[in-house]
Amino acid sequence: MTEARPIRVLVADDEPLAVERLQLLLARAVGAQLVGTASDGESAINLTAALHPDLLLLDIAMPGLDGIAVARSLARQDPSPAVIFVTAFDQFAVAAFEVEAVDYLMKPVDPVRLQRALDRARSYLEQRTAQPQRDVSQWLEEFWASDLSGLVRIAARDVDRVSAERDYMRLHVARRSWLIHHSMTALEEGLDPELFVRLHRSAIVRKDFIAGFTRNPSGRWIARLADGTEQPVGRLYADRVRSIAGR
Repeated sequence: MTEARPIRVLVADDEPLAVERLQLLLARAVGAQLVGTASDGESAINLTAALHPDLLLLDIAMPGLDGIAVARSLARQDPSPAVIFVTAFDQFAVAAFEVEAVDYLMKPVDPVRLQRALDRARSYLEQRTAQPQRDVSQWLEEFWASDLSGLVRIAARDVDRVSAERDYMRLHVARRSWLIHHSMTALEEGLDPELFVRLHRSAIVRKDFIAGFTRNPSGRWIARLADGTEQPVGRLYADRVRSIAGR
């Protein structure tokens, strides 16, 4: 049986100690080969064009172009390298996965967690090679949110409803909820309209989570939800009720 070739990895981080640690971890990891290092975003893009790595271990907070901007730029390449973000900050998780990062590692990087991320990157690359014509959904398919244990992956299809809380959005999944840093407008544009509907300036609801509609004494529509709660329908969104009801 032929042994799979190592994943060719480029490390991009402006902290020399962080680069050195990743070099040591990659030397001990299974199935990875370090091909170069970059200390800023522009260098990461130039080295990617020159070295054609399979994977970037990419810091987010770097001088000049940050890691998110680098990932967006690399996504225009064909084929584009896989990206794993390595950062000390968890608030970038949502932005990171919007650029289809394979994984998101927190510093200091745990060797076991790194190996798991490398294995995930290999699977991603193999699947992409096996299915080069696979259509990528234009809609948000998942979110990453912080909780006490770290980061949680939340499938968009599992979200019952979204409510606005100042500069954050709260994702409600059954009896649990998580805050993400997002805007209601961006979520409305990113969520599949076949599955979700905006009923209020501060609320988006999954369509099959709506049990019915009633009117209050002033004639305003109220959505009755599957968990027994109610969601007022904003006047600007009353046409959504008729659309859902097929009227």
